Amino acid sequence: MIKKLKKKFILLTAVSLLLLLTVIVAGMNIINFSYVSHEADETLEFLAGESTIVRDNGKDKISGLPDNISPETPYEARYFTVSLNSNGMLLQVNTEKIASVDYDDAVSYTKKALEKSSDSGYIGKFRYLKVRNGDKINITFLDCRRNIDSYNTFLLVSVMISLIGYAIVIFIISFYAEKIIRPISESYEKQKRFITDAGHEIKTPLTIISTNADLLEMELGENECLTDIQQQTKRLTELTNDLVYLAKMEEENSLQLLDFPLSDVVAETASSFKFTAQTQNKEFIINIRPMLTLCGNDKSIRQLVSVLTDNAIKYTPEGGKILISLDSDNKNIYLTVFNTVSEPIPKESFDRIFDRFYRVDKSRNSATGGHGIGLSVAMAIVSAHGGKIHADAPEERSFRISVSFPK
Repeated sequence: MIKKLKKKFILLTAVSLLLLLTVIVAGMNIINFSYVSHEADETLEFLAGESTIVRDNGKDKISGLPDNISPETPYEARYFTVSLNSNGMLLQVNTEKIASVDYDDAVSYTKKALEKSSDSGYIGKFRYLKVRNGDKINITFLDCRRNIDSYNTFLLVSVMISLIGYAIVIFIISFYAEKIIRPISESYEKQKRFITDAGHEIKTPLTIISTNADLLEMELGENECLTDIQQQTKRLTELTNDLVYLAKMEEENSLQLLDFPLSDVVAETASSFKFTAQTQNKEFIINIRPMLTLCGNDKSIRQLVSVLTDNAIKYTPEGGKILISLDSDNKNIYLTVFNTVSEPIPKESFDRIFDRFYRVDKSRNSATGGHGIGLSVAMAIVSAHGGKIHADAPEERSFRISVSFPK
């Protein structure tokens, strides 16, 4: 259990940290990409606009220059322009401001831009802008190679740094995980030790009480008080044994696992309850697929079948039905215990059905004679065999426990 808790803690931390880093890195790069595109659009709008170079005090100045555009932009930017009429016929191709694009390349880029419905976007590493002026379409293509390369470099570096940091943090968490959960581990071990020690200590006085009650009954004959003492002593002994058994089942590697004939064990154990069901006027059906084997502990599996079958008989009303079935497919072996119930089971109860001392109907404690720990024992046995167990209600007035074991 502690190992599973440690794994869950590391897994939850790893997933949470990964999601956080993903959001941070994605957010940074989305903002960076938006900034690169916005800067390119501002440059394109300026290049595609009406601007002229005028002479002022012996210096060339650009008229209509926005405040956020550098005066060097027209000289630094690498771009080309294409003009078309409303029918898409080329009127002019100007590649004077770029050396890496010739006439044929400009025509190719223009065709791709015309195929796109948006007035701006990327074609390769060029950002384009369509401007409609009467019956003419002017398309300006800006070379964003350096900005895109910078963006890609930033993306790669941010991802690499995040992965390295993620690996370092996960290593540190994995290294210190055992120390972090040590208080829980120690508390859990103390609890198990207490249950085991207390169980052994309680057994001796219970045995003495039961023996003395039997002796008094032999001397005095049947007595209601003695009968109550014997019944409650038996019940407390069963509860103590179940608690000690549950504590042992939750210990790592507490079972010796060997191949055994599962079909025979389930059939034999379930059949021992058939007479009890018949005397209570309850239909008892056993449906076992023969020749199934399991690598496990046969004594624990007998305990599992006994717990589930006994639970089904206790809560099945007179005239109800109990079905014990065992089947398999290519991957798993399935044990199912189904029984009808007198009242529908609330859906919220299924989430707690395997908790210790939990009861769906607390008013029936004395009627059933149970103490609410049987299904917890069943869950511990299934977990020790690497299986899964869950409860549901396939019909309104029914209850079903389904167990699956890997082959």
